[in-house]
Amino acid sequence: MTNVEITILGFTIIFAATTLGAAMVFLFKKEISPKLNTVILGFAAGVMIAASIWSLLLPSLEGASDWENLAFVPALVGFLVGGLFMVVLDKIIPHLHKSGMDEGPRNNFKKTTKLFMAVTIHNIPEGLAVGFAFGGAFADGSTAAFMGALGLAIGMSIQNFPEGAAVALPMRAVTGSKWKAFIYGTATGVVEPIFAVVGYFLAASLSVAQPWFLAFAAGLMIFVVAEDLIPDAHMEENSHLGTWGVMVGFALMMVLEVALG
Repeated sequence: MTNVEITILGFTIIFAATTLGAAMVFLFKKEISPKLNTVILGFAAGVMIAASIWSLLLPSLEGASDWENLAFVPALVGFLVGGLFMVVLDKIIPHLHKSGMDEGPRNNFKKTTKLFMAVTIHNIPEGLAVGFAFGGAFADGSTAAFMGALGLAIGMSIQNFPEGAAVALPMRAVTGSKWKAFIYGTATGVVEPIFAVVGYFLAASLSVAQPWFLAFAAGLMIFVVAEDLIPDAHMEENSHLGTWGVMVGFALMMVLEVALG
């Protein structure tokens, strides 16, 4: 495959996986059990933590190596700014967490809309991370760099599949319609390729800022893990299941990064 084809594949699979996951609403009659939900969210957290380290923070530090003893600055600043950016999104976009916590400005939106917005916000960092990785690969120019970016996209896709189901199945109970639930679940994934394209062009055209962009995406993802995934997993109820979900997700993403990167 050419580097262009690898990039198109990477942008496509992150959305396709969410769509396939949402399609599970047509196959399963019941919502995901609390135990399985804990495993899924723990797994997603593990994938995002590992991706933040291997695909984003370590390349950020390497890209700023000419800063010598201050090589940590772009990674540190970008990481913290990413977290602050997510705080801003939380403040300006009304949404409802699975835990029932309502955030954002006061509004009269339906529960389905606010649940949809919560998952959509969660997916923005993943799209940007994939885009920044491929943009960096474009600046590097090597096939190995593109394969490393593809490894990140595959990791995001693997955790997007169960996430798509985890969104669509509860939506069916709220909307009373399988098709509406499927559309909601699929729509949450639309932002990923959109923001992947945004991240790609930013990183490809501003290669000097690549370390900052990568760390920014890492900050976004770790914020989502800490604020959304871990609390929503209710690990205090199924601690071992959730912990092993995190470990398996982390290990799988680590293997993908090393094997393909």
